[in-house]
Amino acid sequence: WSRIAVELDGHIDARFRHRESRRLLDSLAEIRTFEHKYYTHGEERCTTYVNRMINASTFAGCYHSAREGVSAMEFDKKGIYLASVTNSGCLTVHDFETLYCSLYGPLCRIPDDSSNYVLHISNSMPLCAVRWNPGNQDEIVCSSSQTDKVLLFDIGYVSSAPTEVLQKGMTKFHGFCSESRKGLTDLAFTPDDKSRLFASGLDGAVYMWDRRLSKTHCVELTALLESQFTSVKLNMDNRTVFGATRNGTIHVWDTRGGRASAAFQSHNEVQPLSSVKISTLLGKIASLKEQSNIVSSEILSIDFNPSCSYQLAFHLDDGWSGVLNVNTFSVSHLHCPPPAWLEGVDSVLHKRKATWLSTSSIYAVGSSSNNGIYALDFHPDTSSTCHVDYK
Repeated sequence: WSRIAVELDGHIDARFRHRESRRLLDSLAEIRTFEHKYYTHGEERCTTYVNRMINASTFAGCYHSAREGVSAMEFDKKGIYLASVTNSGCLTVHDFETLYCSLYGPLCRIPDDSSNYVLHISNSMPLCAVRWNPGNQDEIVCSSSQTDKVLLFDIGYVSSAPTEVLQKGMTKFHGFCSESRKGLTDLAFTPDDKSRLFASGLDGAVYMWDRRLSKTHCVELTALLESQFTSVKLNMDNRTVFGATRNGTIHVWDTRGGRASAAFQSHNEVQPLSSVKISTLLGKIASLKEQSNIVSSEILSIDFNPSCSYQLAFHLDDGWSGVLNVNTFSVSHLHCPPPAWLEGVDSVLHKRKATWLSTSSIYAVGSSSNNGIYALDFHPDTSSTCHVDYK
């Protein structure tokens, strides 16, 4: 009867939409895997292919994610092009329909056929993040945890060299960090301004560039020196920045300033408005504290729910996922799967990046103990089975 009522009045109630989303969860299934098998780039060997060969000879054919894994991917606005980067340093852009048809179509192509991709570039450094510029969908940006540079590529140009390179200038912690902590782990654009770009650093800060001003950063969102940022996201207002760290803390900055002490700060340095440790918030959930030994864990990724602006999802290194309500700064949802070691799996090298489905408040994250994914119901209501106050 509820479905008939929806068809009659045209109004879809939130609870009805939530109930129907469970049907979507039940229908999800893997259709195919698309491997990175391109072994040439011009006259050079693809670095991902080279590392796969080294892996096969050194590790007896066992998969080694730190050498050859796909580290990040993102669709463009229209869902036509898929950009991906690998730990070996390859940037690849596919027309998804062409990629799909290359495996399912009547004329299946060989794996290394260059017509399968729009762009394929091999770099000398591992890449860990890739983003499309929302204001210019011909432009892609990449970063590496081993360098302080942001690489920008234009898919309209057939060139292995980036069209522009952004880098960090003099920083607050310059001289205090080793070379291994000068890399950039994640990227975020402001949707309303194609020139402003944020990147999270391993040296205790999140950096902002305004490409109209300079190729070096203009604003530094600082935290403690020991903070190593793994992920960065902007709120819907495009002014509030959230950064997650390896010590399990989420920091929040307002790029407009607003603190009384702002006059005594450097003009390009912004202190956090607030900081919260996820393990501390989890310790406030009585039912969880009674049955679990809660320890601080690295935050692998954070992401805002496109269907609910105050839900910031997080995924931890131990396999746990949850939702931080940014209005109340409390954990509202939580998923605690069995640890990988219980299944006899070593997940040390697996860095998982979770993502929201575009609708229905479903959060998808790779399992730490098998090859599947969890599709989690994080609907902003106590009717969600993952809600800490589930009813």
